[in-house]
Amino acid sequence: MVTYVAAKDFEDEAVSRPSTPTGPTRERSPSDPCLPARLPSSGFLQREAQRVAPKAVEAELERIRKSLEIPPPPSPQQAEEEKSPPTSPAASPKSKRKSFLDALPAAFSAAKMLRTTSQSRRDGPWKAPEPYEIMRAIERKDIMFLMEVRDRSFQSLVQKSGDVTPLIHAMRIEHTDMAIVLLGAFSRYINNLQDEDLEKPETKKLLKMLRINLKTAIDFGLQKQQKDLMASFLQTLIMSEGDSWIALQTADTAVALRQGTAGKPVHEAQEAVRSFATKSLGKADFIASLEDYIANATADLVMMAAWSLVLQVVQGEPLPAYYFARDDRVYRAFVERLDKHKDAIQLRVGRRLRWQLRVLRTQLEGRNRTYRSKVDSLAKELDEGEGV
Repeated sequence: MVTYVAAKDFEDEAVSRPSTPTGPTRERSPSDPCLPARLPSSGFLQREAQRVAPKAVEAELERIRKSLEIPPPPSPQQAEEEKSPPTSPAASPKSKRKSFLDALPAAFSAAKMLRTTSQSRRDGPWKAPEPYEIMRAIERKDIMFLMEVRDRSFQSLVQKSGDVTPLIHAMRIEHTDMAIVLLGAFSRYINNLQDEDLEKPETKKLLKMLRINLKTAIDFGLQKQQKDLMASFLQTLIMSEGDSWIALQTADTAVALRQGTAGKPVHEAQEAVRSFATKSLGKADFIASLEDYIANATADLVMMAAWSLVLQVVQGEPLPAYYFARDDRVYRAFVERLDKHKDAIQLRVGRRLRWQLRVLRTQLEGRNRTYRSKVDSLAKELDEGEGV
């Protein structure tokens, strides 16, 4: 009965209440959808925590050490005040100093634990960083992070993200120091490769990606007038080709040397180096550092070609390919071998080649002249001279 009456009362109230609202209508708020930015991955957050936490603990330890330093000698008034006993244990300097000392073991323990945890996680499975993490590290100039990626996931440093690679990104934002760091990582990777590594498919793929990075960087640098690293790009590019490219160009230059001045060996070697990287580099305007490197490489190619002809009739040691285009290393090794085998060279080597060896030794001697001037003098003798 009570339930029926209550239901009846609610029904009467609903009927008496108007069905349409009597107040003013509210304007509908315009829709403004937004797409939230993607949150960093958990792997990135863990790496950031591992990197920042030990530094925070070290900073706290440094603050504690400074607070425990011996204060300066007190004034006479302070000495009198210190003779009187402290009013309470809380006001005692020894009490405050003791509290800092009590905190030290816990702080040291925390620092040790963070280092141990960080080391154990480094020894665990490595998750390759996202492309945006590498780009951000370049923008923030986080060299330590890039070095860790270099050691654990080198391919991440040469992969494209959209239409840009990490090296091109560093050049676009004009962070030359970061471009140098990446270039150093490329060189280190190449230098650490063993002969058996070069036969692996994954190594060949990485080297191909690396060469594309360098050629793109050369074209971009020429386009944007960023010429400071052109010589380094070319040197690393030649290094990435290994001994095969040097051996091939040495053989071609040796053929030109056999023909005497008609073969124009210096010109052939110079064109081989200049047109090696990209068509843009072959047509580029004068760049001092690049021209110095090209001249260095040209002289080394001619010396290595001449010595390879000597080794066909004289038993000796070849010039190391890893000396190529590294200042005067090839020249010093070349002169050392000429002196060591001078008697055999005099007896077994032909007249034209002996003349070419003398010209090479004379024109490339000394450090007072640039390689460009040396190569110009060499070309006048070996390409344009009377010959033998």
